[in-house]
Amino acid sequence: MSNQQAELIVKMNLAMWDAQNKKFAELIEKLTDEQLMNETAPNRNTGIYLLGHIIAVSDDMIRLFDLGDRIVPEYLDIFIKNPDKSNKTFPSIVDLKKAYQTVTILLNNRFSQFSLEDWLSKHTAVSDEDFAKDPMRNKLNVLISRTIHLANHLGQMAYLNK
Repeated sequence: MSNQQAELIVKMNLAMWDAQNKKFAELIEKLTDEQLMNETAPNRNTGIYLLGHIIAVSDDMIRLFDLGDRIVPEYLDIFIKNPDKSNKTFPSIVDLKKAYQTVTILLNNRFSQFSLEDWLSKHTAVSDEDFAKDPMRNKLNVLISRTIHLANHLGQMAYLNK
């Protein structure tokens, strides 16, 4: 595969990341606070929890890509380490929307500066030894998996738009 082809694959994946984030941002702006407090289906996660979960997962990409510290590290405990109905106090919907925007803008700005070599380099959760054995454990692969993850939760949250 040529560098030109590899760069095209990166651009395609960045376009999908961007498209899913735009759809997610549009949905959370369209949903009322009351709708976000509802479960996506009976006995399933609430919209507010999924919003926080998406932020926490995206925020962790900052660390995984060695771009600095998480912006909202407290979200890790609330929205990843604990389930929705764990009696944790959630941030306000206004604060969550601001955090989503801040994290997404930071990631997109940094992603636009990545070279092909950056995308194909290891992320921080893999050792040099393990990366040598499996070079697919790279930043591009994380972006792909996080885009799929976002699309999955976007589909769940679409049920809140009634």
